[in-house]
Amino acid sequence: MKYTNYKYLLKSRPHGMPTNDCWEYVSESIDTLGSNELIIRNEFLSIDPYMRGRMNEGKSYAPPVQIGEIMTGETVGVVVETNSKKFNVGDKVCVHMGWQSYTKCKDSEISLIRIPETNLPLSLFLGTLGMPGRTAYYGFNRVGKPRENDTVVVSAASGAVGSVVGQLAKMQGCKVIGVAGGPEKTSYVKNILGFDKCIDYKNENIGKLLKEYCNKGIDIYFENVGGELSRHVAQNLNKGARVPICGFISKYNSTDIMNEETPFHVFGNLNPKPEHRFFVVREWMNEFEKTTHILMKHVEDGSIKYRETIVNGLENAPNALNDVLSGKNFGKQLIKIN
Repeated sequence: MKYTNYKYLLKSRPHGMPTNDCWEYVSESIDTLGSNELIIRNEFLSIDPYMRGRMNEGKSYAPPVQIGEIMTGETVGVVVETNSKKFNVGDKVCVHMGWQSYTKCKDSEISLIRIPETNLPLSLFLGTLGMPGRTAYYGFNRVGKPRENDTVVVSAASGAVGSVVGQLAKMQGCKVIGVAGGPEKTSYVKNILGFDKCIDYKNENIGKLLKEYCNKGIDIYFENVGGELSRHVAQNLNKGARVPICGFISKYNSTDIMNEETPFHVFGNLNPKPEHRFFVVREWMNEFEKTTHILMKHVEDGSIKYRETIVNGLENAPNALNDVLSGKNFGKQLIKIN
C-alpha cells in the first residue's frame, strides 16, 4: 500500500523564538517495506521544551538537528503494515523519529516502545505515561532522593513534568510548593493537583512568598525554568539540599545562550553547594517499561491527575512549539495528526 507522509524539516536555525522560515513542510511517498521494517500511522506528536535546544548548532547532551533533517520529536501511533515478527498490524507504539505523519523504521529501532494494553488515552503515552512522566519519576526519586517531610519546590508546576513531580512528592509525604504562571495555572496546581501552595510568578512576589511558604528551608528544588527563580530558591536551600536540573526554559530562546547565567552557575557558586546535576531520562532506559506501569497505576487510581493541550493538524506544530516556549500552553502540549 502507498502512504503519503507529511513531515517538517529544519530549514534554518532560529535566533530567539523560532519563526516560519525555520521550517520546510514536505511530503513523500512510502510504498516499500524492507526486511524487519514496519510502518506506523502516527496519531499524536509530542511538543517539548528540549526541542528548541536541538535547533541550535553546537554541542549539547544530544546532537543538534542538522539543516535539511526531520525535526526531532516523539510520536504515538498504530502499526499499519509490518514485515516484522516482533510487531503486528494494530499494535500501538511510541517512536522517537520526528515530526511526521507516518514513520517507517526497523523493529530494532532503539526508541520503538510497545504500549501496554489499557483503556487510557493513547496521548498519555507522550505525557504522563511517557517521556515527561518518566523524567519526573527518575529526576525526583533518583536525583532528588526525597525523604518524608521534605520541603519540595517545583518550577513549571502545571507542566507535563512538574505536575507529575509534585504529585509524586505529595504521595511520599513531602510539603510541595509549585511555581506557575497566571491565576488559572496556580489554581489548578493547588486545587486539582493538590500541591500545598503555588506561587504565580507573573503576578506575585516570588522571593517573599518562597520565604513564607518554605519557612523551614527548601530540601529539593526541581529545576525546569532557571533565571530569577533559581536565584530566589538558592537563598532558601537547606544544607544537604538536592537540585535535579531538568532544564531552564527561561533561557532557551536566548540569542547568546552560551553566555547566559544557568542553574549550574547559580547553584554551583553556593557555599555549601547543594547536590545538583543535569539529568536525562535515557539514563534509566532499561527501566522504562516498569516505570510506565507504575505511573499507569497512579493514573488509573486517580492519584496522578493530568491535563493536555491538543492542537489539531501537524501543520500547526511550529506554533505549538512557540506556545510551549512562551508558556501559553497548559499541561502537556500535543499535536493530533489528522
